[in-house]
Amino acid sequence: MYIAGIDIGNSTTEVCIGQITLNNEVVFLASTSCATTGTKGTIANTHAIKSALKEAMSSIGKEVSDLDLIRLNEAAPVIGDTAMETLTETIITDSSMIGHNPSTPAGFGQAVGEILLINNLSGVKEGKPYILAVPKEYPYEAVAQIINEISKVIDIVGVILQADEAVLVENRLDKKIPIVDEVARIDKIPKGVMAAIEVASAGQTIRMLSNPYGIATLLGLNAEETRMITPIAKSLIGKRSAVVLKTPGGNVQENLLPAGEIYLKAEYGGNVNIDEGADKIMEAVTKARNIQDILGQDGTNIGNMFKNIRNSMKQIDESEEQVHITDILAVDTMAPVLISGALAGETCLEKAVGVAAMVKTQQLPMEKIAEKLENELNVKVVVAGVEAIMASFGALTTPGTKLPLAIVDMGGGSTDAAIITSEGDISITHKAGAGELVSMLIQTELGLGDRHTAEQIKRYPLAKVESLFHMRMENGQITFVEDSIDPRFFGRVVLLTENGLVRIEEDIPMEKIVQVRREVKQKVFITNAIRALREVAPQNDLKKISNVVLVGGSAADFEIPEMLMEEFAKYMIVCGRGNIRGSEGPRNAVATGLVLSYRK
Repeated sequence: MYIAGIDIGNSTTEVCIGQITLNNEVVFLASTSCATTGTKGTIANTHAIKSALKEAMSSIGKEVSDLDLIRLNEAAPVIGDTAMETLTETIITDSSMIGHNPSTPAGFGQAVGEILLINNLSGVKEGKPYILAVPKEYPYEAVAQIINEISKVIDIVGVILQADEAVLVENRLDKKIPIVDEVARIDKIPKGVMAAIEVASAGQTIRMLSNPYGIATLLGLNAEETRMITPIAKSLIGKRSAVVLKTPGGNVQENLLPAGEIYLKAEYGGNVNIDEGADKIMEAVTKARNIQDILGQDGTNIGNMFKNIRNSMKQIDESEEQVHITDILAVDTMAPVLISGALAGETCLEKAVGVAAMVKTQQLPMEKIAEKLENELNVKVVVAGVEAIMASFGALTTPGTKLPLAIVDMGGGSTDAAIITSEGDISITHKAGAGELVSMLIQTELGLGDRHTAEQIKRYPLAKVESLFHMRMENGQITFVEDSIDPRFFGRVVLLTENGLVRIEEDIPMEKIVQVRREVKQKVFITNAIRALREVAPQNDLKKISNVVLVGGSAADFEIPEMLMEEFAKYMIVCGRGNIRGSEGPRNAVATGLVLSYRK
């Protein structure tokens, strides 16, 4: 008799194939995994299931039709989203104050002067400082020649270029001045306004224009204008160069976006404001107990976020009223927010709260999946067990384990915990937040353009290619290579993947990426593992747990298990990465448990 156990996860769908012998013993034959198709718990999951089944059965020379039974896990979807906390949006009109942060400037120092357009040199005055604005239509040789000529008559103290040619222009100047380039919307700069530019020396970052009082000093701002310019100054922290303009006729409006309140419908329900931060939110969630639903205040950021989650769940349950959020994980983070009206897409880091939500519906979507699979494959399909329980059965196949046993199952969307006592009693819990929330927070904090890059940063260690023959690893180790490294990696931060080096396109220091990656993993996985285990532990006391096996896709991470081992050592808990069936590592625990549980 051939049985398939199938674990549908937020990120991957895993399959385990087992054979039940005449002696009622289980012989494991094959296992495989593939990316989950559609939202976890929806009909779209069937595509990934069929692909994984076909691959697993073909590896043992069988067809899917040779299966006698398919056992599915119960799948509760977990959706992550971001809610902004105490966010101030600065709307800039009439180019009143703008900032810029190009990475290829030339020259050094600060300059303050009136904007002078290269195509309109009329009305200039001797003895008055000017900053020349040059559109990209002017080639660098012509720009340098014009500057050298007009500098004999008027005082050109700095240059703003639209093209990426600052160094080429600076090399041809008789008098060295700071030059800022890559100002894409240079056509929006009006003639005659005051401007301040700054270029830092090699290895340094700007100081005056990343300081609101520095901007006030250079541009002569009053106290109110200085307060308004703060978001621009914050957006320029850590940059090599910058330009800030001011027009007397412009005005700056400040709009405080309401973060909103969270309403907990529970045994000890209550309200908590997003402004209070993640710690207060999680304290309220912990105290609530037996949460039936979590709602957000209408017309606020958090209210809109929960509404979007419910809307996305309509594909599972058409009745929105039957969709309930039963757990959330809130994490403090920093999010780059676009400053409206700025000329170069400047962003300002603002405090935010990342939220993962555990969603449950009244209907049983897994039954629909089972019915569809049974009709299409002509094989009996049953919904056989809860993820945490099945993961516990699978974890027990790890060499060196015995009852009583605690497991932490860290997947893409949720962190599940379970304890099996020596008598076979099981306590389980499901907590929102795992790998996908980590990816979202990495993308948010680093300001990455896509989620795929964040996923790779989460999974792989980093290095800096310092020559064509050596790299500096993130732990400081220097590694030399026999064959020269591809020149396109020179001077760049790269990921060390199993398929070779992958370049990080964004210009972010390696130390910053490592710091964000580790902090985010600690915020999500350590927080969730502890709160999940505490809930299932006897008398909610972690010290009553002797050993923990880590399973799930996130347990295969190169640093998360070590982080948890260090944390659990404070409670005298033996903790380690599982090795399902002695061969699968921490993966395939639920699928393996589904096959094993058939014998009960």
